[in-house]
Amino acid sequence: MNLKDHIRQIPDFPKPGINFFDISTLIGHPKAWSAAIDQLAEALRGYNPNYVAGIDARGFLVAAPLGIALGCGVLMLRKPGKLPGETMSHAYELEYGTDAIEIQHDAVKSGDTVVVVDDLLATGGTMAAAIALLEGSSATVPAAACLIELTFLNGRSRLDIPCHTLAAYDTE
Repeated sequence: MNLKDHIRQIPDFPKPGINFFDISTLIGHPKAWSAAIDQLAEALRGYNPNYVAGIDARGFLVAAPLGIALGCGVLMLRKPGKLPGETMSHAYELEYGTDAIEIQHDAVKSGDTVVVVDDLLATGGTMAAAIALLEGSSATVPAAACLIELTFLNGRSRLDIPCHTLAAYDTE
């Protein structure tokens, strides 16, 4: 199954010049969505994770069924102020400013193996921040995965771990 057949591209969203890769059409197609989760599970199974960490917010859609497929727990990496209780935070630079990502302080413990997932790998800044946050929480992060990779943005170069993707786009 060609997953690209189920990913809609919306030009000029959220602003002119941006080509948005919409996974709504993928997750809305049961056979394609199941195939995507099965492929990601196959790519990540050998890392034997204790947890799959999904990046806010579309990464949650990937992490939940993937955790079930891998038989492990699911963690939420959120934007600041969205998690209850004590959190750990990691700030990072964006093209146009800074942002941060958080996890509950007791979500992982030393020795836990966590794979990180999101819907899309673009410049790699958010994924690199998620990995740094988890490693700063004493977790081992052996791999990451995304449904889509925008290879022309070279985000993979910002990661020090393998990143598995299912659909690569080499032009805007």
